[in-house]
Amino acid sequence: MEVYLDNSATTKVTEKVRDKMIQVLYEDYGNPSSKHIMGMKAEQYMKEAADIIASTLKVDSKELIFTSGGTEANNLALIGTALANKRRGRHIITTRIEHPSVHQPLIYLEQLGYEISFIPVDKSGKIIKEKLYELVKEETLLVSIMYVNNEIGAVQDIPEIIRELRQRKKDILIHIDGVQAFGKYRIHPKREGIDLFTFSGHKIHGPKGSGVLYVSDKVKLNPMVFGGGHQRGRRSGTENVPAIAGIGQAVSELYEDFDHKINKMYELKQTFLREVSRLEDVTVNGLVAECTDDFDMEQLKKTAPHIMSVSFQGVKSEVFLHALEDRGIYVSSGSACSSHHPQPSVTLTAIGLPKDLMDATLRFSMSDKTTMEEIQYTLANIKELLPILRRYTRK
Repeated sequence: MEVYLDNSATTKVTEKVRDKMIQVLYEDYGNPSSKHIMGMKAEQYMKEAADIIASTLKVDSKELIFTSGGTEANNLALIGTALANKRRGRHIITTRIEHPSVHQPLIYLEQLGYEISFIPVDKSGKIIKEKLYELVKEETLLVSIMYVNNEIGAVQDIPEIIRELRQRKKDILIHIDGVQAFGKYRIHPKREGIDLFTFSGHKIHGPKGSGVLYVSDKVKLNPMVFGGGHQRGRRSGTENVPAIAGIGQAVSELYEDFDHKINKMYELKQTFLREVSRLEDVTVNGLVAECTDDFDMEQLKKTAPHIMSVSFQGVKSEVFLHALEDRGIYVSSGSACSSHHPQPSVTLTAIGLPKDLMDATLRFSMSDKTTMEEIQYTLANIKELLPILRRYTRK
């Protein structure tokens, strides 16, 4: 049996996404900037994708920029906004648990003379709001917060946070990394007060190499790629039409039967956490305190539906990962985007997880395609392998 529980790293494209991309690659392969019928067909695919995404987010399609993924979208959002709005302020606030595609651009801006402040988080990965509000000052230009943490599934109270921030500074700009949230929550940037919002195609059953940045029409943004003035001059370069068509198709399927999909994932998460937490010396990460009471569903829904972070004391995560792989179960030892770098996880560090547990943590991440049979198969193998691996480690 093959069980793929690494959906926070990437997802399998749907059949309709695959078919749409093949159509564009092999038949409607024109350059969207060309004036002939083939170019017009390619341009139409882009327009259709933009209209689908804009309708889902309830924004104007002209406020969307297609990118090569979430990393580029986050870089463009942060650096492009900072450079275009220097006179408004050079102070940026973010959290201690951001993805490297947010953290690294901010370090770059710090080298250019911007001041970067970091908000601490509690043991569940929720930001300490009072600390955030205390950081806001006249020079604060931008606040960047991820909606859902990619390692432990902590969810931030974004609408509440934005309301409070705007009471302190009306013109503060808000960037939300929505890569792990889009498709798991109904997100409407204008209604929530989000100025810049990013998401990635390959996390929602779309293709790798596709992403979207929403930029409110009120926000000034400098481009980072210069050339032919594509996408209204905000991102030059011939557009990747197959990927754009693919991400549009993925979004069109994303919210079909939405409540059923999300409730199903929460039920699978509840089953998994109840069973795995009964094992000796096992710690579940990223839960609010109330969730530990037999994983009550109401409390569990304060976390993301698809991500589960579990530490198995006494077993190195990489050892356990490969033992599960031998049984056809695919999981992650952390964020796949940074797993090739040996430094400790910034998220697990920020929540205060002891070093020995950091080295023993696995991330299990589902999609709406995950089944109860797959969860039960995974649990059975964890129960069988854990005591064996612990005995081996002790030797």
